[in-house]
Amino acid sequence: MVDASIPDLLRLVAVPALGWAAVRDIHTRRVSNTLWGPLALLGVLLLLWDGFVALGIPGGLTPFAIRTAFSLLFVIPLAYGFWYIGGFGGADARAFMVLAVLFPTYPAYEFAGYALPGVSTTLGVFSLTVLTNTVLFALAYPLVLGARNSLTGNVSVVMFVGRRVAADDLATVHGSLLESSAGGFTRSGLDLDALRMYLRWRDCTLADLRSDPGLRHPDTLPDTPGDPTDGAVATDGSGDPWGAAAFLADIDHSAYGTTPAQLRDGLDLITDHDDVWVTPGVPFLLPLFAGLVVALTFGDVLFYVLDALGFAAA
Repeated sequence: MVDASIPDLLRLVAVPALGWAAVRDIHTRRVSNTLWGPLALLGVLLLLWDGFVALGIPGGLTPFAIRTAFSLLFVIPLAYGFWYIGGFGGADARAFMVLAVLFPTYPAYEFAGYALPGVSTTLGVFSLTVLTNTVLFALAYPLVLGARNSLTGNVSVVMFVGRRVAADDLATVHGSLLESSAGGFTRSGLDLDALRMYLRWRDCTLADLRSDPGLRHPDTLPDTPGDPTDGAVATDGSGDPWGAAAFLADIDHSAYGTTPAQLRDGLDLITDHDDVWVTPGVPFLLPLFAGLVVALTFGDVLFYVLDALGFAAA
């Protein structure tokens, strides 16, 4: 039985909500925006509740106000900034913003005689603890990827940012191609969501493209193209090889910024090679979920490490 104040108990709804979002992120890289509104509203109501309680505690309002202001005016803009420069996806940024509203200060729980979280910071801004925990866990991903590639013999200059994938499996893989059909690695390879959009628009499978070189010719394009959707894995002329330009001109939205040249190069690569290097899209909501759970139980990992090393931390 967890013992805590009613607001802190209600905040725990974020754990199953983010757990569900992390599972969706792993399997589809898509999380519905409808998840964040109710959580944000709950956070606002709990902030008002905590503020009213702080008013009744001598000297309690000032630290509560400072920590809340830091969470709202620093963590939220920081999450938006990371999204703006491409460091976060839209769902990742929204999740951090919601947590900044839900957890501006440290919650307090007692479970089986233990006071949780175990390690708190001097500043006392819980959303910042979740953020630092998440970043630390996310930084471990390249190391895991490199170790996995090393064990499977896929040693390369991109072994810490990519993995080798059979070309036949690309229709169900997330990420972007790391190789160019001309040879060598590239940072602007074809987005695999755009590949799925193209296949659905063309109403064919990846196996069809790989087995029939004639499909490179634009004369083989369908008279009535299919619905390209948004490229999610789970979903209810001769001068234009593959019909790449025709595809991008026909759809009513961007294919994740894909250009005809990128699409042609990616299609040439995956039809001429049996396996390719892919940089997987990191499901950032997974380390975020782990960062929240660890923050609620253990506390602030970075503060603990810095304190153990004798450094002062905020």
